[in-house]
Parts: sequence; C-alpha cells; structure tokens
Amino acid sequence: MAEFPSVSPPDTAPRDPTAPGRKEDHIELAFRSQVDRLQLDKRFDYEPLLAAHPAPGSLPRIDWGDKQLHAPLWVSSMTGGTEKAYTINHNLARAAGEFGIGMGLGSCRGLLYDDHRFKDFNVRPIAGDAAILFANLGVAQVQVLLDEGNEAMIGQLVRTLDLDGLIVHVNPLQEWLQPEGDRFTVSPLETIQALIETLPDLPLIVKEVGQGMGPASLQALLRLPLLALDTAANGGTNFAKLELFRSDDLAREAYSGLTQVGHGAEEMVRQINGLLRSETVPVACQHLIVSGGVQGFLDGYYLTQIAGLPAVYGQASAFLRYAREDYGTLRRFVMTQLRGLELANAYLRPRH
Repeated sequence: MAEFPSVSPPDTAPRDPTAPGRKEDHIELAFRSQVDRLQLDKRFDYEPLLAAHPAPGSLPRIDWGDKQLHAPLWVSSMTGGTEKAYTINHNLARAAGEFGIGMGLGSCRGLLYDDHRFKDFNVRPIAGDAAILFANLGVAQVQVLLDEGNEAMIGQLVRTLDLDGLIVHVNPLQEWLQPEGDRFTVSPLETIQALIETLPDLPLIVKEVGQGMGPASLQALLRLPLLALDTAANGGTNFAKLELFRSDDLAREAYSGLTQVGHGAEEMVRQINGLLRSETVPVACQHLIVSGGVQGFLDGYYLTQIAGLPAVYGQASAFLRYAREDYGTLRRFVMTQLRGLELANAYLRPRH
C-alpha cells in the first residue's frame, strides 16, 4: 500500500497561532448556533459574491439642505432642560460631529422665555460646524407665537443656537392626555402652513411623537416645501403613553386604548410610496426620516432602501440608553450601527 507523505507547511509558511483555539470554539459553539429556518429574515436577499468587505466610512453621503450626512442615521429628538439632558445632549452632539449623523434637540420651548438651561442646548461648539443640528418646538407653541406676532423668536432661537433649522412636533393626543397640556385652536396643518409663509427660508422638519400619521396627513405634508417628514411611528417611544403614566388611575383606564392607535413605520413608508406614485399628489417635501420602532440597522436599512423619498432612519430610546453613559459607550454603539449599515449595503438586497 502506498504511503502518502505528510503535508506539513514549509518552515517559511506563515502560521496561524489562533487556529487551534478558534477551531475549538467552533466545535463548542456549533450546537448553540443553529438557526430555525422559519425565523429567517424574509426582507432581504443575501448576495455574498458581489462585494468585498466594506471599508469604514464607505456609506454614500446624503445631501441635507446645504450640508451632507455621512450616514443615513438620525438622532431623534429627546428631552432637554435638566442636568441629565446636559450630559445626554453633549454626548449626542459629539457623536453627530464625529460620525456625520443628524441630530434633533429635545423641545426648546423653555429657551424662548428663559436662558437658564441654555447650556443644555448649546451643542454647536461640541458638534462642530459641519454637523446637522435642528431645534425642536411643539406645534402648539408655534401657534401661540404666530398668534402673538412673535414668530421672530423662532428665527432668533435657531440663530442663537447656530442650528440648521427647526423640527415641529405634532402631538394632539399627547397634549390632550398631558395634565398641563395645550389645546389646539386651529389644526396643526394650518399652523405649519402659516409658519412656512411667515418664515419661508427656515428649513423645516415635521414629525409626530410616537403615533405616526395616516394617509391624509401624509399627503398634506408631502405637498409642503419641507426639508423632511419624520414618521415618528407607533412602535417606539409613545408620548401619549408616557403622559398616561403621569396621570391618575381613572385616566389611565379611560384613555389607555389611545396608545394603540396609529401607524407603524413600514406601513407609513408604503403609504408614502403609494402617494408618490399618484400623479395627483405634487410632492415638495425633500426627504423622509423613518422613525418609530426602528430596532437596529437592519430595520433602518430595509426601510430607507424601500422608501420612495431619499431617506434616513431615526432612533431615540436606543441613543438615550447609551448617551447617559460615558461617551465611549455611545461611540461604540454608533460605530456598531454604521458598520452594520456598511455590511448590509454590501451584501443585502431588500425585497420590495
């Protein structure tokens, strides 16, 4: 019987000192790594042959007003005006500057009348000039300012903080359920239209606060010259539900069903796509921010890829969770999101 010579690498061949340990890991972990075929993500075709591993920073840039986002990721508006908010906002602004992602500040209402918490919102020095940062006011407060003839205060707020524009959040259910809530005397759409007419050069984003919007509201906003429409869909942080936690037992029991009213992010994206295909809807809105229940980069990648408008995805609670810690923790979270997006962009093709 013929003997086969041993196949030993020449002394000059590179050796892999980690190979024995890695193979041992593979053996030990193989049985724990089974995937149920019924749980496969049906949203994507996986195409492993068509790209090299993506380099960090390889995502295409996105024009956003007169600036650019380096990735389709948006820090959705969160709280402001407390000591905790100071740390959160400054950490988030630092990330926005380092990674070129967008950021909406929490409600800036208090700054209109008192600069006591100005330091919480003064994040431009942290983020740098290239970062995309937006102020945030409720539509009820905008209505009051317009009614009083004080619309100049909105422009002053944006200029004082050296921001790139304004987010108007539309929140009728939250205001109704909030013990201290405002009451709308005109429709939010009328207020937004009046704001555009009064301050036509102000870059504007309109969002809900966790319930989403139906097709008639979406159609009305698509017609307006907005920089972006933010879905703020039901499925993430829901501010109507948040206000119920601040109410008494009777109110919670009576109004709890309202927290289940609304529209999900994918539903809204598909509704917008349908409206875009309609020849009867003239579209002036430039971008879409898909937020509300977006759990990670796979959700964000899918929803932005199927969107008919140039789109980014937003998260609030996920950023909040890490922004309360040291900056290194937040930085690692953002880097993980971006590396995941790069990997998805290279190897995943959404099924529309």
